Amino acid sequence: MAIFDDEPKKKARPHEIGQDLSLLSVGDLTERIGILREEIARLEAELQAKGSTKSAAEALFRRG
Repeated sequence: MAIFDDEPKKKARPHEIGQDLSLLSVGDLTERIGILREEIARLEAELQAKGSTKSAAEALFRRG
């Protein structure tokens, strides 16, 4: 029986904090670490942007 390329592929489940990692391969773990590092960078950038906005607003209201 031939395997077709158009067969639906299983989607990897998203990472859940606290999930059992023993069933994941080294490749899966490495991939998830990369994804999580990218997400941390995105969160830090947003935090910095919000901090800049807050500082600007505080400076504006201190002038009055």
